[in-house]
Amino acid sequence: MPVKIYKKTSPGRRNSSVNKLEKPFAEPEKSLTRSFKRHSGRSHGKISVRHKGGGHKRLYRMIDFKMDKLGVGAIVERIERDPNRSALIALLKYADGEKRYVVAVEGMKEGSKVVTEEKASIKKGNRLALKNIPVGTPVSLVEMVPGKGAQLARSAGSSVAMMSIEGGMAQIKLSSGEIRKTSGNCFATIGQVSNYLHNTVVIGKAGRSRWLGIRPAVRGTVMNPVDHPHGGGEGKQGIGLKHPKTPWGKPSLGKKTRKKHKYSDKFIIKRRKKK
Repeated sequence: MPVKIYKKTSPGRRNSSVNKLEKPFAEPEKSLTRSFKRHSGRSHGKISVRHKGGGHKRLYRMIDFKMDKLGVGAIVERIERDPNRSALIALLKYADGEKRYVVAVEGMKEGSKVVTEEKASIKKGNRLALKNIPVGTPVSLVEMVPGKGAQLARSAGSSVAMMSIEGGMAQIKLSSGEIRKTSGNCFATIGQVSNYLHNTVVIGKAGRSRWLGIRPAVRGTVMNPVDHPHGGGEGKQGIGLKHPKTPWGKPSLGKKTRKKHKYSDKFIIKRRKKK
């Protein structure tokens, strides 16, 4: 999807950009949408995650992550933008007349034919079992448990590389650099998730962040000592601590939060790269 860069007609427009669909905006399929009330980082009315709130009203698109209509061909009716995710979505019309939304992969176009089968052809948009995908093929929307639905590589531009198949288990390399094993019976979609230019978009102005439901964030170092452990001092000061902390004195930025003895550890062959 091409990125449109606006002319410098105002400070807010300077350098700002937006993703533009090739075709004009289409109303979503009514039967596949529902309204939902966002609670914006609040639990029982109290803020549990800061800097979230407001934002434009949205309809939720019911996305089919399981894609479990085996052997039934489908045609892509149209490609749409989904305000709830970074990737584009595709409206599929199956041979039996049913319609479903799926996350679109790069190369999907209006009129494309796709199918979900254990041994489908290696074509962008087709979905098949990992054990039948050639080594080195980029895949997305990967299951971690057979039949559970896509859990890996679902955001814009993401993909997973097939490394090998050994003893019924597939080895896959994630974009983070992590190499892990998953069952060869898990399904995955051929191709990279659409809208890979998503991270190049420049917001441009504070108001646009508010439309997205992002509230202002204030750095701890500019606060007073009573408000934040990083606060205080004359002029621009360092944090004065061995490690950065949250406003409540808990460790932040680099603190490991993964459980030490997690069930899925045995499936991880190589850990993700350290930043």
